[in-house]
Amino acid sequence: MVVLRGFLILILFFLLGEAVRVLLGLPVSGGVIGMLMITAWLMLRGTISTHIAQASQALISVLVLLIMPGLAGVFFLADQFSGQWLAFGVALVLGTFLSVLTSLLLMRHAADQDSGHE
Repeated sequence: MVVLRGFLILILFFLLGEAVRVLLGLPVSGGVIGMLMITAWLMLRGTISTHIAQASQALISVLVLLIMPGLAGVFFLADQFSGQWLAFGVALVLGTFLSVLTSLLLMRHAADQDSGHE
């Protein structure tokens, strides 16, 4: 029941993000907007409930399945990207580098704070 409540909260923020996207006509995914909204909400609360934590852990194990439909859709739009593969390649390499760098810095910060509490 705890995980179900967490999924309900996550779906609620996804739907709120979709509503904001549609109402404002934003060219951003409703999921991304919902993720930003739940991040702000959790930052304001200062804590993560066990409901959301357990539901998130369940989703992390199937993250590849959640990403796959969007990636598969790119192959159907390949004609529109002709002549732009260099830009996509640079964005992919740069985005991967920045993601790894950000993860490294966050892990160092978390490890420093964790070692300071002992």
